[in-house]
Amino acid sequence: MLSQKTYTVDEALKKLEHYCSYQERCHKEVAQKLYTMRMIPEAIDHIVVKLMQDNFLNEERYAKAFVSGKFRIKKWGKQRLTRELKQKDIGKTLITMALQTISDQEYLETFHILAEKKAETIRESNPQKKKKKLADYLLYRGWESHLVYDKVNELF
Repeated sequence: MLSQKTYTVDEALKKLEHYCSYQERCHKEVAQKLYTMRMIPEAIDHIVVKLMQDNFLNEERYAKAFVSGKFRIKKWGKQRLTRELKQKDIGKTLITMALQTISDQEYLETFHILAEKKAETIRESNPQKKKKKLADYLLYRGWESHLVYDKVNELF
């Protein structure tokens, strides 16, 4: 039988410092990582607090980095960003603060460019099916329904 490696609190702390410095993490990800390392709850709490004190773990910084990255790279809308952050147990206040880092102008420009690019790639002769495909794509990406339906009607 394979034996699972066990870690002392100091070893786990060093490992998690590296884990957090490589990429922004949220508390939930760190706790899950420690859980998979078979750390006891008291050790998990101790390590999370230590990482926060040493500024390896910061939910506000995480939320802002997450929003900025997913918006600019994956072109996600605010609804998808909000949903994903809620799944990571990020508070409403931090989500709102992070979403405010996106300017309204940049948000709308990104939306229009994304919608127009996608519309060009849809190979469908039936206009209703074409509209539905574009709308489904944009809604899945988390863009607000009023924006989506206005744009779909404008394009087709």
